[in-house]
Parts: sequence; C-alpha cells; structure tokens
Amino acid sequence: MSAGPATPSPHLSQGRPRAVVPLTTGLGAMLLSGLLGSASVLGFAPFYFWLVPVLSLAVLAWLVDWASGPRRAAVIGFCFGIGYFITGVSWIYVSMTEFGGMAVPIAAFATLFFCSYLALFIAAAAWIARRIPAARGIRLTLAFPAAWVLMEWVRGWMFTGFPWLAVGYSQGPGGPLAGYAPLLGAYGVSLLAVLSAGLLAWWTPWPARFDVRRMLHPGLPAVIVLWIAGLGLAQAPWTQPTGAPISVSLLQGNIRQDLKWRPEALQATLETYLRLTRAATSRLVVLPETAVPLLNVDVPQGYLALLAEHARDNGGDLLLGIPEYVEGNPPRYYNSVMSFGVSPTQTYRKHHLVPFGDYFPQWAFITWVMNAMQIPMSSFSRGDAVQAPLAVAGQHVAVNICYEDVFGEEIIRQLPRATLLANFTNDAWWGESFAAEQHLQISQMRAQETGRYMLRATNTGVTAIIDQRGRVLAAAPQFVSTAIDGTAQGFAGSTPYVLWGNWVFLGLTAAMLFAAVALRARRS
Repeated sequence: MSAGPATPSPHLSQGRPRAVVPLTTGLGAMLLSGLLGSASVLGFAPFYFWLVPVLSLAVLAWLVDWASGPRRAAVIGFCFGIGYFITGVSWIYVSMTEFGGMAVPIAAFATLFFCSYLALFIAAAAWIARRIPAARGIRLTLAFPAAWVLMEWVRGWMFTGFPWLAVGYSQGPGGPLAGYAPLLGAYGVSLLAVLSAGLLAWWTPWPARFDVRRMLHPGLPAVIVLWIAGLGLAQAPWTQPTGAPISVSLLQGNIRQDLKWRPEALQATLETYLRLTRAATSRLVVLPETAVPLLNVDVPQGYLALLAEHARDNGGDLLLGIPEYVEGNPPRYYNSVMSFGVSPTQTYRKHHLVPFGDYFPQWAFITWVMNAMQIPMSSFSRGDAVQAPLAVAGQHVAVNICYEDVFGEEIIRQLPRATLLANFTNDAWWGESFAAEQHLQISQMRAQETGRYMLRATNTGVTAIIDQRGRVLAAAPQFVSTAIDGTAQGFAGSTPYVLWGNWVFLGLTAAMLFAAVALRARRS
C-alpha cells in the first residue's frame, strides 16, 4: 500500500506547547542549533569530552523532529553545521593566511564558503530525516541516525572527500562506543553515536512533565545496553601479537613552515635531522613527511648514505619522508617515504592527494584561490591505490602520508599483511590550532579499527606512539625539536573491519532507512 503524501508528526498536528515554540521556530531554533554545533567540537581532541556530541545531537534530533517541515529542518541542520565546522575546522584560515600568502578578506571568505559547503551535508541529513513521514520514535531512532551517517559518508568521498570531524572520531579512544570500531569502523561508531542521541531524544519527556513511569520507556535502557556492550567489545582480542617488540625512534624536527622550503633554511634542516638520527639508537627510526625538503635526486651527495649507515649500525632501518623524482616522459614527482638500512630500499608513494596541498585541481571557478596560495611541491603525481607494506626492521609497515590516515577504507588495503601502521605528516600548516590534536585522534581511531600500533612522525607535532587500542603510549610536545623513543609491538590477524570495511555500516544504514519508510507504509 502506498504511504501517501507526507503528513506532519502527530505531536505537531496537535500544536506545540508554548514553551517549545521559541526553540523550534524562527531565530531561536537557528541560534540554538548553531550553539549546539559549536559545543559538539568539545568531543574531539584536545578535549575528548565524548558525551558532549551525543547530547548535542540529541537536542538537534529533537529540533529536527519538531520542525514544521523538511525545509525548516534543513535550515536547522545547516545552522548546526555552520557552528560545527566554523568552530572545528576553521584552522584552514591559518594555513591560507600565515603560510599560503592569501589576503585576509579572501581567506575569511574562503573559510566561510568551505564551512558552508560542509554544513550542507548536515542540512541534507536533517531534510531526509524530517521528510520521512514516520512516527516520532521511528524518525528519531531510525531515520535521523541513518540520514546523518549517510551524509557523513558522502562527505568523505565527494570531491576527493573531507571526512574530518566525523562524529565517530569523537568517541575514541575512551568512549564506550569506541569498542565498536574494530567491528564497524569510524562511520559505524558515528551511526551508533547518533542512534544514542536519537534514543535519548525519544526518551526525553520534555516538554511534558517528568513521570516516574518514563523510566520504563525503552529509549534510555537501549542506550545503556549499547554502551555497556561497547565497553565489553573494547576488551576483545581482535588481533594477536606477533614476534618480539622492536625499539622505535620517532623524530620531530620542528622546522617552521614558513622556512621549510626556503633555500637559506635547507642546511639547518638537514643538520637537524642528521643530528636527531645520529642520536637515535632504535632498530626503526622514522622521520616525518618531506623531512628532507628536496627531491631525492637533488639531496647533497652522501647525506642519504649517512642516514642509511647509521640505520645499519643500529641493526635496523630508517623511514624517510622525501619528495621523489621519477624520470619519464613526462617526468613524475611523488610525495614519498623511502627506506634505508639493512633491508633493501623500498618506496611508498602517496595515493590520496590533497587538493591545493599536493596538487592544484584545474577548476576554473576557483583559480583565484590557486593564484593566491603559494605552496611549493604542489604538483605531485598519484601513487598506486594498492601498495605493499614496507618490510623493515623485522616488521611489515603500512605507510600512510599525512591526510591519508583520514580514510580508514584505504588504510586496510595493506592489511592483514601489515604488522604496524605508520603515519608521516606535516601539520605545521595549521599553526597553533586544534588541527594537530584532531589528526592525532583520527590516528587513534585507525589503530582501534585495525588492531595495530600506529607510529606518528610529524614535523611539529603531535608525534606519538599509539597502541592497538588507540591509547597514546608516548608523545612529544608540540613545536619542539626532539625525538621520542619507545617500543612497538607488531600484530597479526584481522578485525572484522579489516575484512569487511565499510560494507557493514552501509548495510545497517540502508536497513534503517528502509525500515523507517516501510514502517510508515505499513502504518498507513
């Protein structure tokens, strides 16, 4: 039977209580939604208040449910997104002004434009959830969570993807829902976080008076069960240690971004990393992305040999971030990691390139941005989508460069063969903002998803050793030239996420949307 035309929720048709009207209509709902979006950022690093986004989303779900229609819900969702992204990712303004040479008014406009684009995905999720003509409980617990995570996933691949601030990251590593990461990945954790929010919104009695009988409502007990199960899953031994732990040294040169590519600063950069390397006694030494700011063929004679000799003296290997030149017609340039030491020299070439960072896309309507940005080494070629882990220091290391570790479905391409993960990055672009800590939290989620240690070597921070449960075992202070020494344990085996990737969460999302529509049709 056809579901028929969309109809308002039963509680809407009966009229809103006076206390509700200011919060669900007009400027009040928009301002509240924007504040909720800004507050949600507290769930992410460096704050790690994982409960805040769940509560904020519960109120957002309530606002969307009370909205007078899909368009009004979309406006509320857009306002939430503006607050969310202006607060959470406006660090791109730092990159454009301090290091990209862009004029302040243009950078401010570009930042607002970018955040508005991202907010459209939240607006679309709210529109979809409100558009399904379902009962309140169905909309809050099926339609809203599924629509939210579907739009998060689309945001993660459209126009090369920007999955930063996916809600699932806010739950790691210590939130109860992080235990689902090895099963469902970051997007699956997002789904369960928004489901928790929807269940809380469904359970909340306001604007009706609180009644003890409300405690019998299934919403709150369902959230408690979901969280307790997550805490239990966090203890599951998804992967197993393999071999003996190895000693590792992660080097942080702290080369200022505005000096990194200047010829007059080159000698000091080379001396800094040579000094740090010679002080390292570990079997595996890791240097960050483009630690040597020269093409491999232009490095001063003997410098790479000195690095390799020291690695051999330690009985191990060194991994170095360096731009690579490959002769051909035309010649190609790669953002690469190369190994030197007792093992044969191997190379990993960055595959997921960042627009304006690794290359300039030929989009005519934003050529003014391309002309304003002054970023060296922005003509890299794309490496192969599937590359073998680097066999170094008795381990198989799955390398990912900078932004690549934001894409969990790409990291697992090197698994289960890889025993360690390693991220090489340069977050100096973002200055003294939250970006570096947020990136660290993303790496923690990758460790939880795969059941592997993650080694992070960065230029200015956060350089860290992360264990297979996403816990930071050692970290260097930011903006200091230093090294951290520790041990890393290799792991073997596959988590369910390594085996299935995002297919499980996508299946759950599709099933929830189908159920929301089907239950409404059956009711009709």
